[in-house]
Amino acid sequence: MLSTGLIAIDATILATAVPSIVADIGGFAQFPWLFSIYLLAQAVSVPVYSKLADTVGRKPIMLIGIGLFLVGSVLCGFAWDMTSLIVFRAVQGLGAGAVLPVSITITGDIYSVRERARVQGYIASVWAVSSVLGPTLGGLFAEFASWRWIFWVNIPLCVIAALMLLRAYHEKVGRENHRIDVAGATVLTVALTLLILAVLEGGQAWAWDSWQSIAAFTVGGLLLVAFALIERRAAEPVLPLWLFSRRLIVTTSLISLGVGAVLIGLTSYVPTFLEVSAGTSPLISGLAVAALTLGWPIAASQSGRLFLRIGFRRTALIGLAVAVLGAASLVVVSFTPNPWTAALACFIVGLGLGLVASPTLIAAQSSVPWTERGVVTGANMFLRSVGSAVGVAIFGAVANGVIARSGLGEHSPVAIQSASTAVFIAVLVAAFATIAGGLAMPQAHVDDVEHRPVESTAVDEH
Repeated sequence: MLSTGLIAIDATILATAVPSIVADIGGFAQFPWLFSIYLLAQAVSVPVYSKLADTVGRKPIMLIGIGLFLVGSVLCGFAWDMTSLIVFRAVQGLGAGAVLPVSITITGDIYSVRERARVQGYIASVWAVSSVLGPTLGGLFAEFASWRWIFWVNIPLCVIAALMLLRAYHEKVGRENHRIDVAGATVLTVALTLLILAVLEGGQAWAWDSWQSIAAFTVGGLLLVAFALIERRAAEPVLPLWLFSRRLIVTTSLISLGVGAVLIGLTSYVPTFLEVSAGTSPLISGLAVAALTLGWPIAASQSGRLFLRIGFRRTALIGLAVAVLGAASLVVVSFTPNPWTAALACFIVGLGLGLVASPTLIAAQSSVPWTERGVVTGANMFLRSVGSAVGVAIFGAVANGVIARSGLGEHSPVAIQSASTAVFIAVLVAAFATIAGGLAMPQAHVDDVEHRPVESTAVDEH
């Protein structure tokens, strides 16, 4: 719970301070990279950490992740321009790539599916507290102190989380020789970097039909094909291809992809939309985003009662319908900027995502043994990170394109309002498209997917 809190707070604390950061060090056109580079680093490292967690154990990987997140936070606090801040955010992302999926994997190790229906409330409480604390701290630091404290506040949290993990978590892992898939991890990293770079910079740094854009898309796509070939021959692939042969894992991962896109679209653009278009303070705009991340844990904590009764698929479809309703509401209210109506729409989206993310992840986790749970959890979180990284790149391209066509500049309230509305429409499209994954998800009840623990590899937890 402490380790999850690091990532939960970071998910909301930065967005509220974007206008303050831009005012201090400039670089509005680059600011989507603050989120994109973080999510890219997180996405490409998740499969590696997840595989390592299945081989060397969860605890050392968690400690490495917390350490990287701490170093990245300190460096971000001392950033001197937007470029340096973006680079240091990548270090943070490498840490987050270990912390969140491995902490969720540990939860899957310790509790059965039925127990997790109750334990989900404890984990959800972390996100509930962080959803209020993160935007509030971000707004207070941006308005009354310095945005740099947004990163420095992570220092004591990282230290406490690491000390508690060292003291309270114990595991037994079988000693075996393993071969790390360095080639697969490297090719995947380069491929995703090129593809996201092409989406984010297309139409901005270069034209969509320029040689740079074509080359980035082409090479990135070819590298993905090469990655698939490498994984087919690897002794211990970083992203095993058998994952894509199981319908439950494929569909839940695709749903996670859509959830990531919807989540980043709102947390990245609602604060800027309210601060520039409606003239609200960073604190108030932060609380509007908090409504999204408050609705999520409330719904997630109750989702166990639903999926135990009606199954995982029906619970996810109900959540997707609610998320689409909330996204559509945000599009409507964006024409008349108001923090309270925006907060209400975000809260509805959060309720929907809470009913989607938890049941689908638990269903995927529960269908495999301990030795595969890390990589399955990692695949789900990897797709969510990819969805967020690609989503923020696409949304950034949409926003910058609308602002450029308006000719009013990036500080114009009218231009920002129009760009934000366009982004919210794109979020609605992403939410609606995710329903396809829910419909394709197999009908499954708890008793159908729960994999009984294997005593020889189970974690001995005290």
